[in-house]
Order: sequence, then C-alpha cells, then structure tokens
Amino acid sequence: MFSITAEGYELVLAPEIGGSIVRLSREGRPLLRGSERPTSPLDCGSFPLVPYCNRIRDGRFTFRGRDVAIVPNMAGDPSPLHGDGWLAPWQIEAQDEASATLVFTHEPGEWPWAYTSRQTFRLSAAGLEAEIACTSTSAEPMPCGLGFHPYFLCDAETRIDTAVVQVWEVDDKMLPTGIAPATGRYALNGTSACARDLDNGYGGWDGDLRLTYGDGAVVRMTSPDARFFQIYSPPSGGLLAAEPVSHANAALNEPEVSWAELGLQVLEPGETARLQMSLSLEL
Repeated sequence: MFSITAEGYELVLAPEIGGSIVRLSREGRPLLRGSERPTSPLDCGSFPLVPYCNRIRDGRFTFRGRDVAIVPNMAGDPSPLHGDGWLAPWQIEAQDEASATLVFTHEPGEWPWAYTSRQTFRLSAAGLEAEIACTSTSAEPMPCGLGFHPYFLCDAETRIDTAVVQVWEVDDKMLPTGIAPATGRYALNGTSACARDLDNGYGGWDGDLRLTYGDGAVVRMTSPDARFFQIYSPPSGGLLAAEPVSHANAALNEPEVSWAELGLQVLEPGETARLQMSLSLEL
C-alpha cells in the first residue's frame, strides 16, 4: 500500500489488492469506507471494474460465434461479476506526491482476449480525479465495459440525490427481469441513502451524485462518461455502493445489436475505452 496527498486530501492505494482504493479522506474525514489492514478488494473503499461490470448470467455469453464460459468468482453467486482486474495484482507504473498510475495486463484465459488496463489518480484542491482505461491488445475485436465500485459510509440521516430515469428490477440472483420508472422505492432524488434494500442498476443517469450527511457535509461523485449507475444499499445499513458504470447489468447476455444501447463497447485491436470519476468532500 502507498498514499498520495494534496490540499488536505489523502488517497491510499493497494496495487497488490486488485488495484483498489483503500481509503480516501479530506482533513481526516473519510469520503469512502476504508480499512487499515485490507485483505480483499471487498474490504476497501473502491475497486476497478474491467473488462465488464456487474454480472454475466450463469457465466456464459456468445460473441461473434465464440462461446465464452467464465466460472463464478464470488462465493454464493452463480454469476461471475466485475471482470478480472479487481481480483488480480496491479503494478505501479508512475507515482509522485499527488498522482499515481497503476497498470494491469491480462493474458487470454477464461476471458479470451488480451488487454491492458490503466488507472490514473490525481489529487488537487478539487478532490480526486480518477480514470480507468482499457486497451485491447488482442488480434480480434473484444467486448468491453468499465466502472468503479466505490463504497460510501451512511446512516439514517444520509440523503442521496441524483437524477435517473429508469431502473432494472432484479430476481433473487440480482439479474435483471425488467425495466421500471425510477420512482417510489427506487427513487434517488433527495431520499434516504441507507438501508434501502436495493441492488439495482439505473439508466438515464446524469453522471452527478450528492450524498448529504446529518452535519451538512456533502460527498459529490461525478462521472461524465458513465451512462449507467448501480446502487447497493443493503437492508442492514451502514454502507452504500454507488457505482458509475459504462453498461447495464448482464448486458453481455443480450444480442450484440442491443449492446450500444446498453452501453457495451466493442474494441478493435489497439482501441482504448475510458471512464472517469471524480470525488470531493464539501465540509
């Protein structure tokens, strides 16, 4: 693990634990959930999603005549999720006092295409600017999706405010069953953030989220490239995952003709996809 600092912000990174953000704070106050001794990306404040986001139904999809099968990668879930990057060590490519770049190289395996992913992190008075990029190094086209998986602290007084249009309802395996308006129990416009019993993807996201705490502090997350947004607000409360993602849950299981609408890209050899996220804290 190592840290970078600037203007009161401190970012702790763990390249060896899935290229994860361990902690992010301003003047000692956390923006994200953190851990002093993480052993898994699930202990950390955020981790990268590459080369796909959320789930692949039953670990199988077909792309241009190729049948792809991927084994589950989380205990108790039959569908693999979040790609390869979060479960592999990353390398430090560059580092200075206020910025860092991490790199991960994937060789073909269950995911049968080669790619290189980079995360860049920069701190300033404006907070954290992060980017994840994926460059296909395969000799043939490759599906690609990107995202970040930040975990925020929350309690009964925490409010969430973001603009979304629709929500994917899900079954007991957290796979989409249909689309509904983002109203009622799915509303995110100034409503409670915590203990919502939600694990759903949203479409029509405006890329701007605000979490307001009981003392008036505001955490803001923006992601201008992300058209989709995933939220996990467990009924037990205490934390909120709010994920800017480039594509909808289980999009790989849909026909390729629908991929552009669902946010999935197809990278030609040498082509790069990118997704940005910024985080700041107003005290």
